[in-house]
Amino acid sequence: MPAQQLASRPYLHNFPKLLRALAFAHDMVALALCWLCAYWLRFNLTLPEEYANALVMPLGVALLVHAPVYWGMGLYRGIWRYASVQDLQRILVSVALGALIMAFVVFMGGIPGVPRSVLVMHPLLLVLFMGGSRFTYRAWKDRSLYGHVGLSGKWVLILGAGDAGEGLVRELRRSPEWQVAGLLDDNPAKQGREVHGVKIRGPLNSIAYWAERLGVEDVIVAMPGASNAMRRHAMEQAIQAGLRVLTVPSLEDLLAQRVSLSQLRQVDLEDILGREPVCLDEAELQQMIEGRTVLVTGAGGSIGSELARQIARYQPERLVLFELSEFALYQVEQEFLRLFPGLQVVCAVGDVKDEDCLERVFGCCRPSLVFHAAAYKHVPLMEGENACQAVRNNVLGTREVALAAQRHQVEKMVVISTDKAVNPTSVMGTTKRLAECLVQYIGQHPPGAARTQFITVRFGNVLGSNGSVIPTFREQIARGGPVTVTHPDITRYFMLIPEAAQLVLQAAQMGQGGEIFVLEMGEPVRIVDLARDMIRLSGFSEDEMPIRFTGLRPGEKLFEELLADNETTLPTRHPKLRLARAGDLKDADWYEAVQEWLARLPADPAGVKAGLRRFVPEYQPPEEVSGAPLTWRAEEYQGREQQGQGRPLH
Repeated sequence: MPAQQLASRPYLHNFPKLLRALAFAHDMVALALCWLCAYWLRFNLTLPEEYANALVMPLGVALLVHAPVYWGMGLYRGIWRYASVQDLQRILVSVALGALIMAFVVFMGGIPGVPRSVLVMHPLLLVLFMGGSRFTYRAWKDRSLYGHVGLSGKWVLILGAGDAGEGLVRELRRSPEWQVAGLLDDNPAKQGREVHGVKIRGPLNSIAYWAERLGVEDVIVAMPGASNAMRRHAMEQAIQAGLRVLTVPSLEDLLAQRVSLSQLRQVDLEDILGREPVCLDEAELQQMIEGRTVLVTGAGGSIGSELARQIARYQPERLVLFELSEFALYQVEQEFLRLFPGLQVVCAVGDVKDEDCLERVFGCCRPSLVFHAAAYKHVPLMEGENACQAVRNNVLGTREVALAAQRHQVEKMVVISTDKAVNPTSVMGTTKRLAECLVQYIGQHPPGAARTQFITVRFGNVLGSNGSVIPTFREQIARGGPVTVTHPDITRYFMLIPEAAQLVLQAAQMGQGGEIFVLEMGEPVRIVDLARDMIRLSGFSEDEMPIRFTGLRPGEKLFEELLADNETTLPTRHPKLRLARAGDLKDADWYEAVQEWLARLPADPAGVKAGLRRFVPEYQPPEEVSGAPLTWRAEEYQGREQQGQGRPLH
């Protein structure tokens, strides 16, 4: 209630005290009635005269014993309207404590006329009376407040009859928007039983049957603690049945009490493609980061900003955010001011190609760790007239950051690379491979005794990153379609942004210098299947939202690789990190030639590509790859679909 209303009605200040006094009086009356009832039951529904005359004094003692116990145990802090199991537990403890003290007083004080059976029955009756009255009041209030709810609302099925499903049923009973038609769960012991009067109708694979039989168009996935594979299976079953799928928040958000079960949201593609959570060596990461200065280049991008968020969890002394885009840096700065108010954040606007700017930032901030995420990543955009800028940013920029790190004796520098650097067919991928080779050489030839450890981490696409296929599909669907896919067979590896950032940190902790870590990306996923899933998740069919094939773009490969042919991998102590070692190490002549080429970098794309071929022999532009299909007509794909080809991989 607003403060002005309380000021105008001062008696409202005493209202909570009045409610507590009424609850206390209720329990004292209940105590007296249960005391009399215990005698009555003890003597077979009669009360002998000699006991009737003698029960007044022990009743007074019982009131004197129980009253301070109940008040001291906090029985009157709760609100009856929200009576819960915790309130019942508090009643049990309070009554038991009072009964023990009462028994001690009766036997040690020699109080006459108190049968032992009364001392046993009285607390049992008291728990029933006190607990029953509270839960009866709550049931009455629920009925009076929400009794109309069952007359309206959409029918919905809940997938999962665990704790989350039970809590969701309880919360949705109060909602005017929903009516729960049933629950589905794969546990045979639960099937056929009820949760708050709602029947558990069958296993998860019977979604389509029960949705049609009950006339349900919406399902809610209430399995926050289940594995990603199990949740994904349930969501796919519902999507294939043509249902609208909602889900509850993640288990981490629920445990942290950031959200409640009733805060439903529509299922995203990230939910379907979700991966198992990453297990990190938290103690070693804390030791690596805590109390140190950490610099992140490209801090305004998808990977850079998430790296900064993950780093902030480990209490660095100072976090330096280096970014060329003023607006992107401003957005990240505002987020960190809100989420990490106690962290010292330095926002530096600058270009990784600018040696003087890097010198000032490194000299002023003295970072111990550097994460280099600044790069041009869009393959077709970097293929033609922008090829020169791709080399300058991805190769020259990486070299300048690496040399600055070496001059200022940075302990570790982690370079974010890509799967497109493996047997590259694009300018972007080749520049990333050349950058990998450069930092390996620089790390092997330090100018003095101090040696910076250079570590490279290579991974594939991340879901929802800037310029990736997922935001593009969302925008196309919002415009009404069509959804464009370059090729029906094109596949990519996908990873969640937080997962990629966490594994980059783990690789940084494990690396000793010179390694190329490869993240375990799981199974490749066909882009056309992503498009179909997003269309269905948006509530459309492929007839309403068609898919159009446009042909491979310049520099684009059908299949991405994570390791080059001349590389071998070794397992590490982390199951999602493998170690790749390059088959050839670059010499001083190669390095000097690269330096000279970068100093006289040609502006025309043909000259840039010729230079890249010279320094990265495995680079093969797509026009030189024998038999690579560059276009694909939609009618050809439809023919293959009718022949049973092109099924989803996931």
